[in-house]
Amino acid sequence: MTRLSSLDVYRGMVMFLVGMRLMELDEAALQFPDSAIWQFIGFHSSHVPWVGCSLNDLIHPSFAFLTGTALVFSVSSRISKGQSKRSLTLHALWRSIALIFLGIYIRSLDRSITNWTFDETLTQTGLGYMLVFALAFCGTKTRWFWCIFLLVAHWLIFALHPILPAHADPDAFNVPENWNHDFSGFFAHWNHNRNAGWSFDLWLLNLFPRLSPYVGYLGGYTTINVLSTIPTMILGLMAGTWLKRFAQPTKCLVIAGSSSIAISLALHFGVICPIIKHLWTPSWALFSGGCSFLILAAIHYIVDIRQWQRWSFPFVVIGMNSLAFYLMRHALETPLARFFKQHLGKEVFQILGRPFQPVLIGACSLLTIWLVVYWMHRRKLYLKL
Repeated sequence: MTRLSSLDVYRGMVMFLVGMRLMELDEAALQFPDSAIWQFIGFHSSHVPWVGCSLNDLIHPSFAFLTGTALVFSVSSRISKGQSKRSLTLHALWRSIALIFLGIYIRSLDRSITNWTFDETLTQTGLGYMLVFALAFCGTKTRWFWCIFLLVAHWLIFALHPILPAHADPDAFNVPENWNHDFSGFFAHWNHNRNAGWSFDLWLLNLFPRLSPYVGYLGGYTTINVLSTIPTMILGLMAGTWLKRFAQPTKCLVIAGSSSIAISLALHFGVICPIIKHLWTPSWALFSGGCSFLILAAIHYIVDIRQWQRWSFPFVVIGMNSLAFYLMRHALETPLARFFKQHLGKEVFQILGRPFQPVLIGACSLLTIWLVVYWMHRRKLYLKL
């Protein structure tokens, strides 16, 4: 089966953005408050506080979307090799469990005990993987049914949960300093660490051993985000089906992307459901899924149809070994920074000024990780589950 380069390129671009977080560009931008260019870079190098979307916010949805897209080709390839449905199911179950625990491992780095949370990118993907795998064998109507059902269920859970008053002591519940992004009115059902997902995690996460009771995540993420993460993966599943079935799927991708974004904006501005990435609200699932459709359509047209591929090689290297790159980016962040400062000295990284020290250290770390996956690519060594 022919491998679609566009999927590797898109996945590689997403992972590259993950790697760019090592450069702390959002922190550097704080040193240049009067520079429109630096403020633009800073905004898109970090998550929006609550409502809205930056380029950085599209990393996780793109990862989930591409998981569904790649699943279509993975299942088809394994079936063509004669693997039974039982073998495919066991492999999918293994992949699901591995992703869940890899995400928990990442959340536990630099901690004295396991940090049992279920909001990390890999963990959320693992939690939803088996249902999406099952839908890979189903028809279009069944996929759309589950997509809509989960989005509506997620919305109802939040909308029917009582609106909670502000915390008497915000610091005790991990509310960010100087927080001023709370809603009034109906949207107050989705306020930071005062919503249905937060209430559920107060019960669930405190069942696990912890150094101190769980009171809320600073970013506001919750376990039940997975209810809308799965529809994002289903949208990717539909994209993969169109890519595999049609010779010219670009039109389908563009129509689906434009429609998803239009519906999400109508839900937000119609005061039905806010666009919040941190809670992965249904409107966010549609907005980010729509963006993913459009990005994939553009990359597919450029790379697969027009065959303009030379520029994409650095991203292909990452995309074909995305799991290895992702794990190294998180596991080696501190060791690499310490290594460069210890052996090259801090002064070398201050050549452009002190504000750029973390930028240059992060750039060296990112280059090092890329060189490792390039070495693996040359030797056809790929980390897969």
